[in-house]
Amino acid sequence: MRILVIPRRRLGSVIREVSEALQKAGFNHFITESPSAEEIKAYDMVLVVGGDGDVLRVFQKMGSESIPVLGVSEADGESFLTEVGISNLTQALKDIATSNYLVEEATRLEVLVDDKTLPPVLNEAALFPSRSASFIEYLLKVDGEVIWRDYGDGLILATPTGSTAYAMSAGGPMVHPKAAVFLLVPVNSVDVTRRPLVINDTSTIEINEINSRYDCEVVLDGIMRVKLENSIKAKKATAPAKLIRLRGPSATESKIRRKVKLAEELLKMPPSAKLVLKTLEYEGPLGQREISEKTLLPPRTTRLALKLLLTKGLIKRTADLRDARRRLYQIV
Repeated sequence: MRILVIPRRRLGSVIREVSEALQKAGFNHFITESPSAEEIKAYDMVLVVGGDGDVLRVFQKMGSESIPVLGVSEADGESFLTEVGISNLTQALKDIATSNYLVEEATRLEVLVDDKTLPPVLNEAALFPSRSASFIEYLLKVDGEVIWRDYGDGLILATPTGSTAYAMSAGGPMVHPKAAVFLLVPVNSVDVTRRPLVINDTSTIEINEINSRYDCEVVLDGIMRVKLENSIKAKKATAPAKLIRLRGPSATESKIRRKVKLAEELLKMPPSAKLVLKTLEYEGPLGQREISEKTLLPPRTTRLALKLLLTKGLIKRTADLRDARRRLYQIV
């Protein structure tokens, strides 16, 4: 088996550890930070070292290809898309070498903005004005039938995998990963009767007659932002995302339990803590300075948010394997 290793930048000592583990397990591997889609196609498996955001970026870069991906957290523990922590990698590779693992196929969304095809998304595509706290008006159609005309903050189109991400924060339901559905979640609609809509994943979604005081954009998996002029079309992507899952206790049950706890705690938290938590969910382990830079929060606000999240048991503090004096924060 040929394995392509894609690390987050500046993970020198961690990558050496990953490379040694792969060599001991007998895997032929190559390490690169910025592979092309053509390079990815040449391998049997992709090992992504980082956080959920890094895994999502690799799937976007993969495009219509469908290569199995193993997410490895650079710190101990795992997140929603990273299956193992760095300290458990050796055992995970032994399981893979003996075929003691599963490949989970996750539905992706193919999105067209103004008839331009964008990379498939694993979690969600979100329609918002480019300026926050601004309203947007749009017409939603499913399979050519008008569903509603809405006026609010935006709309989220989510997959089952994405149902426990941004869509859930906006009031959407949890969906089993294997359910053949998509979610349409209106964000802060002025119509109090407007509720999330569950549709068949064979449906075609159209959003047009989009109006706002400001430019509008589509955000793909919280990573890519694309300005739009007229319309959005979305449907099930031809190729699913393939995630390597190790055999053991139910991963679905564990993740749902964690998300329920997270949702309950989020209701009681200030916006700054919610932003820090969402950033750690997508980016993986970060230091305090990096969190401030990515969230644009003042250092003092960042410190208070981290203290609150630590007290609630939603994140933990660990040593940076590259610098023992530095501390990283990550989701529990």
